[in-house]
Amino acid sequence: MELGLFMMPLHDPRRNYTEMLQQDREAAILADKLGLSEVWVGEHYSCSSEPVANPLQFFATLLDATKNIKFATGVLNLPQHHPATVAGDVAQFDHLSKGRLIMGVGPGGLVSDMELFGTQELNRAEMTVESVEIIHKIWASNPPYNIKGKYWNVVLEKNLIPSLGFGPMLKPYQQPHPPLAISVMSPHSSTARHAAERGWSIVSANFIPPVFAKSHWEQYVIGCENSGRRPDPNMWRVARSILVTDTDQEAADYLASPDSTYGWYYDYIIEDMKAFNMLKVLKPSADIPDSDVTRAACLDWMVMSGSPKTVLDKLVAFVDYVGVPFGTLLTTQKDWENPALHQKSMRLLAQDVMPKLRDYVSSMKAS
Repeated sequence: MELGLFMMPLHDPRRNYTEMLQQDREAAILADKLGLSEVWVGEHYSCSSEPVANPLQFFATLLDATKNIKFATGVLNLPQHHPATVAGDVAQFDHLSKGRLIMGVGPGGLVSDMELFGTQELNRAEMTVESVEIIHKIWASNPPYNIKGKYWNVVLEKNLIPSLGFGPMLKPYQQPHPPLAISVMSPHSSTARHAAERGWSIVSANFIPPVFAKSHWEQYVIGCENSGRRPDPNMWRVARSILVTDTDQEAADYLASPDSTYGWYYDYIIEDMKAFNMLKVLKPSADIPDSDVTRAACLDWMVMSGSPKTVLDKLVAFVDYVGVPFGTLLTTQKDWENPALHQKSMRLLAQDVMPKLRDYVSSMKAS
């Protein structure tokens, strides 16, 4: 089981933007030094709380500052872009990084971006699939291009000048293309099933109860069966909110603090989901009333916290519950209002918890 870092990133919008970006870079650099396998960064154009507009551009600043970590877009919101633009941008970055790219894609979940790009009333799931198909066709062919879709066309037939290099679109460094993953959130997600049918990997969101994450793998298995594929747990990434401290009491005291950014994170998520009648996504049971979806409840339901031993026990219980040793655990970054605490949490998770979790997973596979 690999360990990665997932950054929406989510920040207090009152903070200085330049400093926020620098801190996010520091988190990615630390993740590389600690041996994390990948770092995920989201795409949001119209949200000061989630302020990275272009994850590929952000990752480009890390190429010379890191050695091994892979860069994963979390995610490219495909309905917002012409497929030819995405194909060119992704292929270029794949070469710059020499294949250290994972292409995470999705339909987009930020309503202000949907309004900004005019996708709010469109079938974004359908657009996402079409975009991937067009991008892969671009990479698999040479000009002339005449790729027609429901939402986009890619046509380049009249202005081909081979002697000047006019016409061909860049193919990625990884062949036939970078690995592709799609985000899933809702219980019993059809997206997870469709991803399996297409051979894509999935990423289960961190702000959902474990029961929903378990349902994602169940749907993924169904999709593999539908397409004649053998389910591979390495194709499943699971994001979780994790806080590791020296003692259980230290973690409890921090989470109980009004200034805890874990608490602020769930305040944000609750308000976001409430605005769009989506609080059910946060509930471990449909019987829980909306009034019981609080900061304290979400911290209890969805944050694995405590000493290294306690967090290890919680992660083992989680793996046992979902029933399969998934390929990558993604710890979700929170705003570093206390850099020392958050950096120590990453170190303890990577150095004290993960080796023992991997031993447990290995024994689980062996049995």
